[in-house]
Amino acid sequence: MVHRALRRLHLRAATTPARNPLISVFTHTLTAAVMAVLIGAGPATSAPFVYVSNEGSGTIGVIDTALDQVVATIATGGKPRGAAVSPDGGTLYVSDQPGARLLVIDLASRREVSSIALGTSPEGVGISTDGRWVSVASEQTNTVSLIDTARGAVAFQVKVEGRNPEHAVFTPDGRLLFVSAEDDETIDVIDLARRAVVSRVRVGDRPRGIGFTPDGRRAYVGVENASVVAVIDVPNLTLLRTIKAGVRANGIAVRPDGERVYASNGADGTVSVIDTASDTVVATIATGRRPWNMAITQDGRKLYVANGRANTVSVIDTATNTKRSDIAVGETPWGVSGAR
Repeated sequence: MVHRALRRLHLRAATTPARNPLISVFTHTLTAAVMAVLIGAGPATSAPFVYVSNEGSGTIGVIDTALDQVVATIATGGKPRGAAVSPDGGTLYVSDQPGARLLVIDLASRREVSSIALGTSPEGVGISTDGRWVSVASEQTNTVSLIDTARGAVAFQVKVEGRNPEHAVFTPDGRLLFVSAEDDETIDVIDLARRAVVSRVRVGDRPRGIGFTPDGRRAYVGVENASVVAVIDVPNLTLLRTIKAGVRANGIAVRPDGERVYASNGADGTVSVIDTASDTVVATIATGRRPWNMAITQDGRKLYVANGRANTVSVIDTATNTKRSDIAVGETPWGVSGAR
């Protein structure tokens, strides 16, 4: 219908005599404006979206970040948990815990197009900066699966030493993978070229979320039972320091400019804001109950925080360090993911 309407509009503009130059300009301007409206009526892919994994309801909520509203819901079934968006914004990869699989969702149609078998109880999902690799941590098999996105298949798996791995996050250069384990005190470091764990960094009891500064020189890790954020020197693979956060620090997000790190504090219902120049907490922001995994917009202006026991996502204004709103989502949101 859109294409037929555009064709009629083009033909009318092309065959109508231009008796007055101003009329001609108006006609072409109107044509362009109507084209934009008609094209915008289809499935939008240009608007910025973030995606919420709702464990309890078996859905993915689609939030338009311009409106801060849920504009669509994608049914997945099962128990969606970790998720990652391809760099081009076209594909969403989601772990399904009971199905032991990775769902591949086309974001233009918002439909599942395939699935990939994984280890038992998959959780965190990561993606390399170039989009070539997707990583999935599987809790019960203590493995990380590496998926070749061009082939749509598992290329290899790496057994980790940490028990109950949760997140597997790529360094910005894509050479290493940092893996947290809920029932351990260390971060396992996987070298992708060697396809093996090459180092372990002790950070404290129950490491969870991981984020990197844009230059890849530092990693920040939420350490839940210690209620701290650990700072790792990535080139040397050593612990630099720990930063006292709120109670039960877990999720981590890094602002794209690298100047701020955000840590969600599950027991406090807050987010700690860390200044990376001094590695100190400079603000604390109230969210909802049980804040968990988070995502930040590409411009760094908004932080979206999944509140697992409130069934909401809090929207944080990063310029003022204040909560702007809470968005009602599905049941037990695990986390938020967004395009880079």
